[in-house]
Amino acid sequence: MTTMRAAVLREFGAPMEIAEVEVADPREGEVLVKVAASGICGSDLKALDGKSPAVRELPFILGHESAGVVAATGPGVTSVRAGDHVIIAMNGPCGRCRNCSRGRVHLCSGRARMSAIMGLMGDGTTRLTVGGTPARPMIGIGSFAEYAVVGQASCVKVGRELPLDLLALTACGVVTGVGAVLNTARVEPGSSVLVVGCGGVGLNVIQGAVLAGATTIIAADVMDAKLKTAEEFGATHTLLAGDLAAQVGEIVRGGTDYAFDVTGNADVLTRAFNATQPGGTTVMVGSPPAGQTISVSPQTLFGSRRLMGTQGGDAVPARDLPLLVDLYRRGRLNLEGLVSERVSLESVNEAVEHVRSGAVARSVIVFG
Repeated sequence: MTTMRAAVLREFGAPMEIAEVEVADPREGEVLVKVAASGICGSDLKALDGKSPAVRELPFILGHESAGVVAATGPGVTSVRAGDHVIIAMNGPCGRCRNCSRGRVHLCSGRARMSAIMGLMGDGTTRLTVGGTPARPMIGIGSFAEYAVVGQASCVKVGRELPLDLLALTACGVVTGVGAVLNTARVEPGSSVLVVGCGGVGLNVIQGAVLAGATTIIAADVMDAKLKTAEEFGATHTLLAGDLAAQVGEIVRGGTDYAFDVTGNADVLTRAFNATQPGGTTVMVGSPPAGQTISVSPQTLFGSRRLMGTQGGDAVPARDLPLLVDLYRRGRLNLEGLVSERVSLESVNEAVEHVRSGAVARSVIVFG
């Protein structure tokens, strides 16, 4: 049993409370990770506000974009050992279900993965207790805390010399953005790309487009400051978002080859779709609130336009996270530029408001 400090959500919409949490020892196939850093993501805000379908029972510990050092392992763990530095992947695939066997591990339907989505371990229980009450960690991680217990499939080993506060970002924002380009849309060299929404994930879509060899990368947002940052990450053109089809048409006749909506707004998604040319592909990266719908003219589909979604960049953690780390090592992936501020656990509520306002790309909680 380990005692730790964590940011505990006791009431939706209310500030989190820094409290002591008891952590049970890892069981079969599980790993106890001492968290080094955790990014604050838009998905955390949805859960905080009670808008996540996976977060219904309180108390709850948010956080999922993280990295740390293995503190202990349970029976049967062979992939990592105490002292290893790891990125904690959002989706630890079972490797056995129908989707995993077909290579679609981002759609894993194994019991452990389904339990993690609801904040439980594979056996349907939690390893966390707050004042005698069981607490659930976000998607089976809960990294707004000093420790996390996760399945070994979620631990991706990295070099001990690398900065964990930067590598933590690859677990969600980076792999989602870059993966949407390389895995989901499979952007081709020489293509034109529209990215709508230039926050933390949108900047990584832009980085992905650069890596894919796109030659025209149009960044659209409603904030000038974000557009300036988008240029630093590789955007060739910027737009204050309005009538996207008309605005994009002035840069690329007929529309772009690819469009990525990272806003999580159904109306913006529709406008992004309409800004693509026949044969174009639109990828929904941000998740609109439940109940929103989009309106697409059926006639546009005769032009072989595609509308797709992506889940965590459709990533295979064991393949894609090491690739991102290697790109960072070689100077081809900008991680430091994503970090707007580093904060302590005690400042988590203030950092959440910074993220909510759109004033930062990423706020990162760092643990001493």
